[in-house]
Amino acid sequence: MDKLQDLAVAIVVAIITWGLTTLARRRADREAERTALQDQADTFVVAVADVQAAASVARQLYEGWPQRAAVGLLAALAAGGAAARTRALGAADNLSLIAGLGATAPILSSARQTSQRYTASIREPMHRLATAAAPLLRHHDEHLAGAADDLFNAVTRTQQPEAVEAARERFARELARVLRPRRLWRRSSR
Repeated sequence: MDKLQDLAVAIVVAIITWGLTTLARRRADREAERTALQDQADTFVVAVADVQAAASVARQLYEGWPQRAAVGLLAALAAGGAAARTRALGAADNLSLIAGLGATAPILSSARQTSQRYTASIREPMHRLATAAAPLLRHHDEHLAGAADDLFNAVTRTQQPEAVEAARERFARELARVLRPRRLWRRSSR
């Protein structure tokens, strides 16, 4: 009879040990998933900020009416100067006009190269953003994946601060919801 009791106790201890080990392993797996998701989200948020900063700096340096006005003014001054020089040498009006237009070519070419530098300056941050967004867009939680997609689209397509901020807030809410630890039991409200 003692052997049966010892066997029963051993079986119960083995089952309890197995259950506790499984529970601890699942908890560790959930914590590792949470940590990985938090790292992915941090990388994504940093990439969003990087794209916004690069786009803002590039817009200030390469786009907008001040840049266009400066290019136009430089082209007009170059055209006027070249036309006046050729006119002073006794050339006809047609030749003066052609000389003026020819003088604007290097300035307009430089403006085009500047525009290409703008495109190149934003390419790398956009690549980092797309790379950071990929695992979040494939996340099994549809709401989190949708929020990440909305934020990605707001940054890459609209560049409107209100839309980006609203998408960022939604992403933060969904991320907090997914990262919130689940309880095995609920406390009764008294």
